[in-house]
Amino acid sequence: MIVAELTDNERATLKRAAFGVVYLVSNAEPGFLAMVRESVAASGAFTGARGLARDVLTSGGLPKFPRKDPGRVEAEVLPALSQSLAILRAKAPDEVENYRDAVLSAAQRAAEASHGVNATEAAVLAKVRAALA
Repeated sequence: MIVAELTDNERATLKRAAFGVVYLVSNAEPGFLAMVRESVAASGAFTGARGLARDVLTSGGLPKFPRKDPGRVEAEVLPALSQSLAILRAKAPDEVENYRDAVLSAAQRAAEASHGVNATEAAVLAKVRAALA
């Protein structure tokens, strides 16, 4: 049962941050096939989430990100992760770990999905872990 009522904007922040992480990891290893494998792997983490995190991450449309400017995406996504945790701490503190686990799992699965974790993906994962600390 979902007990917290999040505004549409708050839900969008949580979703954009989580999917933005997957975008950053996927962008760290070029190639269409790699991107598809990574997206599928990450989606499994989102559908396997529990509670409010699952509801937010598996409902509605997908956020759009600029294709040519991963730096801009990173500058938006990492602060959005911290903001997402603040939203959950204020409105649904019992859901913070569910969300954190889903995002970290999606990032890790995406990084491992195509030829293992490369150095660029490892650097993205470190930034994501720091933002979620």
